[in-house]
Amino acid sequence: MIEDSEMSNALLPIGFCDLLPSDAEAEACVVKWMMDAFADYGYERVSPPLLEFEQSLLSHAGSGIADQTFRVMDPETHYMMGLRPDITPQIARIAATRLINSPRPLRLSYAGACVLVSGAKHNASRQILQAGIELIGIDSPQADAEIITITAEALASAGVSSMSFDLMMPQLANSIIQTEEFSEHQRKGLLRALDRKDVAAVQHYAGNLADTLTTMLQAAGPADRAIEILQGLDLPLEAQQILERLLTSVKAVQAHNPELQLTIDPVEFRGWNYHTGLCFAVYVPGISGEVGKGGRYLSNNGEPACGLTLRPDLLLPLIDFDQYSRQRVFVPFGHTIEELRGLRKDGYILIMGLKADENITEEAHRLKCSFIYKNKELQPVSV
Repeated sequence: MIEDSEMSNALLPIGFCDLLPSDAEAEACVVKWMMDAFADYGYERVSPPLLEFEQSLLSHAGSGIADQTFRVMDPETHYMMGLRPDITPQIARIAATRLINSPRPLRLSYAGACVLVSGAKHNASRQILQAGIELIGIDSPQADAEIITITAEALASAGVSSMSFDLMMPQLANSIIQTEEFSEHQRKGLLRALDRKDVAAVQHYAGNLADTLTTMLQAAGPADRAIEILQGLDLPLEAQQILERLLTSVKAVQAHNPELQLTIDPVEFRGWNYHTGLCFAVYVPGISGEVGKGGRYLSNNGEPACGLTLRPDLLLPLIDFDQYSRQRVFVPFGHTIEELRGLRKDGYILIMGLKADENITEEAHRLKCSFIYKNKELQPVSV
């Protein structure tokens, strides 16, 4: 226990912080812009609880988040509960229970805080903000493309002008590897080599598949170039079907947004534990690591689903919020809110004076106001 009472009152756990007025307002603005964009395309907002029973939180799609889940015991029921590290499994639960009879495809959006056991390498925060969408009840390239292109629209609405979507099919490399009988040692070595993008190690462990897997490694990059290389490979039937789905999804995205930057990593599979098809990560210049990720999975009742979760909090350093700032008006003591409604409708921030004898100009300066409300007019604050 910390003995210094002044220190203990201000100290927060590692990875947690207070958001002060300007940052908190900026974060709220980014979330609003994103959620408005999602709503424009028919995604209806839901709000699951921050805490729920471990049994439901970590089942089905939630099985991959167990390691990042804080657990506490419910004093009422003595059942274990978990603080959500990710909202997606909760959306899958809602779709399979509360909204089981709603028409499909089901379009849902969400935003809220999550708590992680440990932060990422590029970001130590353990309380993070998520905002995303899920499209549940349909499995098609067009659905994949909708998730990607609407996410791009949401990012653009939040002021992000440049972004890249990295597309992956985690099952592709595995479907090829399964056609050969590798020893456990070879298989582990090959998967590790693919994970590390180590061409020499892939050639050492891959045997008859060395040329194919090496070409796939080297194909990673811009989508059009990657597709041209991958289409030249002689793949097993299952792998060819997986590749065709990837190519069709890419064409569907490009039909919606030809200018959207797409890249393909044909051998990436790490971190996609519960996904069943196309996966994607979102990158924005100037931000280390991904700002969003998602993909295709099965909802709690086995329904096909696809979604993408963004991290709005990571975008704050890139956005110029000064262009969205509202001017502040100092309103001397004695005025009523009723007579100020017009100013509020015009977008001004109203700072109400609380003392009859205060120096109006000094208070306006001190409270960073641009105008003083006087004689039913706005008068600029003198410098």
